[in-house]
Amino acid sequence: MTAEAGVLEAGPRAAAERAVEGEVLLKGCEAIAEAAIRSGIDAYFAYPITPQTDIPEYMAEHLPKIGKTYTQANSEISAINMVYGAAGAGLRCMTSSSSPGVSLKQEGISYIAGAELPCFIVNVMRGGPGLGTVYGSQEDYWQSVKGGGHGGYRMPVMAPATVQECADLTMLCIRLADLYRTPTLLCLDGTLGQMWENLTFGEFDETGLPPKPWATTGRKGGRPANLVNSIIIEPPELEAHNRLLHARYAQIAQREQRWEEYQADDAEVIIVAFGLAGRIARTAVDQLRAAGRKVGLVRPISLFPFPVDGFRPLVGRPRKWLVVEMNAGQMVEDVKGALFDLGRIDPVKFYGRQGGVIPTPDEIAEVVQREFPKGGAR
Repeated sequence: MTAEAGVLEAGPRAAAERAVEGEVLLKGCEAIAEAAIRSGIDAYFAYPITPQTDIPEYMAEHLPKIGKTYTQANSEISAINMVYGAAGAGLRCMTSSSSPGVSLKQEGISYIAGAELPCFIVNVMRGGPGLGTVYGSQEDYWQSVKGGGHGGYRMPVMAPATVQECADLTMLCIRLADLYRTPTLLCLDGTLGQMWENLTFGEFDETGLPPKPWATTGRKGGRPANLVNSIIIEPPELEAHNRLLHARYAQIAQREQRWEEYQADDAEVIIVAFGLAGRIARTAVDQLRAAGRKVGLVRPISLFPFPVDGFRPLVGRPRKWLVVEMNAGQMVEDVKGALFDLGRIDPVKFYGRQGGVIPTPDEIAEVVQREFPKGGAR
């Protein structure tokens, strides 16, 4: 198909040349890369690893055409430290990897968080632990939302469920990084990264983004020298710095919660699932509704901050909850915590598949029927 027809040909291609408008056909990884380019990314540093290698391939083809920097680092550790340096110089920059590669980046991410530097990180998750498998998984939830590296930092984490959301949430993460002066993370499974869907690109929102007077751009105009690092030797000074960081995280938690609610108002059973598992669970809800069951869905989109506000309207009466994940049970802890904080002690069951196995709508529907039989005791 031609660009005029509104759909791109297969392979990394011309969307980044700004000639294509309207609806396009891309896979999830390519949508992330293109959205980042449209968001004004100045530099991208990464090392190839399956199943996210389509992102560096796309960047390698398109970033140099518009005068931006693409560098294939010699390791994941090198890549994240290149991000550290470029972000410190005030550039809008990013990296991407898949699970073991993101593990190697954790020290650098902690340094970046401590230095209050904005950057964008993508984790296209694969099965683990260890090298695991290249197939999609959600086994990096804890690593993503609990900080991952040392020092107790947090960062906004967004989880798309469609290729359209891969693009939209990329733009959001890049905006939030600059807005809050923090690293941000887009967290998706490898299946979604390789999935083809039609999407349209929005405009990146620069409104209200602060300048970067702290950047190491040279002592121009006689300004004092800028120093960007994360080492603060004296405990009282480091405590004050950490209090500043955590006040910012609290602000993010208040302002940046995002979720999707689907047929939950009258539901007796509510499924909670994120990313691809949430998309599959939506189909299970439709099947169960057709079978006469009052079942709904809450799909967290922001994993940090966890969308407690999405549960708030649903806790006025007893309900039953099923958490579905592509892991052995990680987000389920945050669901139980949210319900407890909201004053509910309802039954919360868990169903998960591991190692790259993807649950089906039929499986999820069967679990609901088995764990919460119609008219059965709570």
